[in-house]
Amino acid sequence: MTLKELTNILPQKGKVDWIGLRPSKRAELSSVKDVKVDLEQGLIGDHYGKAGGNRQVTLIQAEHLETVAKILQTDTIDPGLTRRNIVVSGINLLALKDQHFQIGEVILEMTGFCYPCSRMEENLGPGGYNAMRGHGGILAKVIQGGTIRVGDAVGLLVKKESIS
Repeated sequence: MTLKELTNILPQKGKVDWIGLRPSKRAELSSVKDVKVDLEQGLIGDHYGKAGGNRQVTLIQAEHLETVAKILQTDTIDPGLTRRNIVVSGINLLALKDQHFQIGEVILEMTGFCYPCSRMEENLGPGGYNAMRGHGGILAKVIQGGTIRVGDAVGLLVKKESIS
């Protein structure tokens, strides 16, 4: 198999564990059970929604939160402290690079990596920035709107032309 073919094989389905929205810049994230997602505004109620923006949604793996907690020698990390919108488990988010993926009714496209900022030092304590390096998650833009709910499946959408 070619590498291109291998990137289209991702049988694992993840699930949404947590959703958070920040109504304004530097505001605390509010945990919600579901969120409406719009092509133009991104996550309704989140300040980052920009028409056509590449950072409409931020996602992080629950497994990476566990790793960051271990690095920081603590039991758990409150997902809201990472400033990411959606925490998923059971799927490798980096395998979605340059791909479309589906969460519930919503289709997203990974647009890049979500690198940590200086807020991680502030939110997670000394070493928080470096603990998050390589574990910051991904950025995505909305391709098709709908609703995302805690518990929704997360999976790769394989393009028809990729299957032969």
